[in-house]
Amino acid sequence: MLWKGRRQSDNIEDRRSEGGGGFGGGGPFGQGGGFRIPIGRAAGGGGIKGIIILVILFFVLRFLGIDPMQFLGEGGPGQVSNGGVTQQGSVQNGPQANDEMKQFVATVLAETEDTWTGIFQSQGMTYKDPTLVLFSGATQGACGMAQKAMGPFYCPNDQKVYLDTGFFNQLAQQFHASGDFAQAYVIAHEIGHHVQNLTGILGKFNEKRQQVDETTANKLSVRVELQADCFAGIWAHFTEQKGILEKGDVDEALNAASQIGDDTLQKETQGYVVPDSFNHGTSAQRRHWFQTGYQSGKLSACDTFNNPI
Repeated sequence: MLWKGRRQSDNIEDRRSEGGGGFGGGGPFGQGGGFRIPIGRAAGGGGIKGIIILVILFFVLRFLGIDPMQFLGEGGPGQVSNGGVTQQGSVQNGPQANDEMKQFVATVLAETEDTWTGIFQSQGMTYKDPTLVLFSGATQGACGMAQKAMGPFYCPNDQKVYLDTGFFNQLAQQFHASGDFAQAYVIAHEIGHHVQNLTGILGKFNEKRQQVDETTANKLSVRVELQADCFAGIWAHFTEQKGILEKGDVDEALNAASQIGDDTLQKETQGYVVPDSFNHGTSAQRRHWFQTGYQSGKLSACDTFNNPI
């Protein structure tokens, strides 16, 4: 993606200097909660058991005369730093890359602003720009505590996208979805939820899911998520028309969509799939709907609620 030198959005809220502190406030999945990129059980940590282990390890290291804090710094002793661009086309997190990463995110966000402003104007509507919050570890939001283990998500309560700065490394290393356009797809997907919020789709979904059983609510959630994938494809369609996509960019997005499908994640984390628990869609479905938006460039093509999926 030829992103350097293009307009950068001012709608970036950088909280990375806050670090990751605190618990509480609930999660992004309550009533009116957030809509996120799934990152699988393996990324979620070990809960209270994991915290206890870390506390024990902390005191063991102190007893041995080792400063545990040296393992928490970026690129410190004993730590492998993934700073800079470690894979071709991927903007990675690290001490040398924070500014570049912020510039990349701000540029992608600006491109989504331009695209959706134009689409909304063509429909006689006004697009309201969302805010993208960059954080490290954890931060408080209107949908509760945003934590790294949740992955990127959109909160309709404050109309903000929350993105931990380390997620792009995880996307490449854990999910084998490298490349700057794979990263751009993740951002565009969350902006797709913002579009749904502005058009009233998320409000209707939140009302409906309170009235149905869990299995039915999951099926509705799948349709919401696949539509966000389709909206991301629409953004890619218009981005390509600007001439800033490079060969292989769309393949990077399609690969990312495949790697974070519910069936793929469940196979990797638990060895089997439970279709009734799907809430984002299968790998094939996610690829299909991104391609649908990308090939058509039309909102009418993204009716995941009435079309077979």
